[in-house]
Amino acid sequence: MHRWLHMRFSAPLMAFGGVAIDQVGPTRRFPAASALAGLLANALGWHWREGERLQKLQDRLVFGALLARPGRQLADTQNAQLHKSDRGWTTWGEPEGRDGATYNAPHRRQREYLADALVHVVLRLVPADAAPTIDDLAAALDRPARPLFIGRKPCLPALPLHAGIIEATNALHALQELAREIEAEGGAVLLPEGEGEPAQARRQHLADVRNWITGLHAGSRPVVIGTVRGTP
Repeated sequence: MHRWLHMRFSAPLMAFGGVAIDQVGPTRRFPAASALAGLLANALGWHWREGERLQKLQDRLVFGALLARPGRQLADTQNAQLHKSDRGWTTWGEPEGRDGATYNAPHRRQREYLADALVHVVLRLVPADAAPTIDDLAAALDRPARPLFIGRKPCLPALPLHAGIIEATNALHALQELAREIEAEGGAVLLPEGEGEPAQARRQHLADVRNWITGLHAGSRPVVIGTVRGTP
């Protein structure tokens, strides 16, 4: 029997980023492993430069997700007229200028969001007794070191992210127990391979992991996508 941290993702807008191509930033239905690692590290007060620490946390995550309310997908088209003298802040703390021959055309990009969705995550750490523990994560979510957001900075949670502890043998059983507890009808689920066999199961390799040492998203992990039933 394992102890699972129950995280509840509810907000007017959320973004679970997928593989970005050119100026389009998509969203998936479920949070990525890299996103959960970053969110939890932010709650703990870690710095983004602590690559080895963040990598270890991501590598320890075992989680499943339940899409309790699909919501609807929105696309935000953003346009900004940027000039040669304009500079922007970067993650390394220094403003960055612009290069190029022409600045007449606006800078355009598209960002996708989930509107009015509800996603539940059950999460444990392997090994369970190393620091931080599940209890450390729960305490950090209750009193985060910094403000938390779901995917993008405008996506502020509508409810506390920490929603309790569940005991179950694997991720599927944890999600089934969760669905009964919250009296949900069930829904689509995402599980790591080897953590249960949901109905209508299909397998794929999901590109949702980050190399925190280099700062790049790279690699994939095997997952199972299916459905679970909750309260009839």
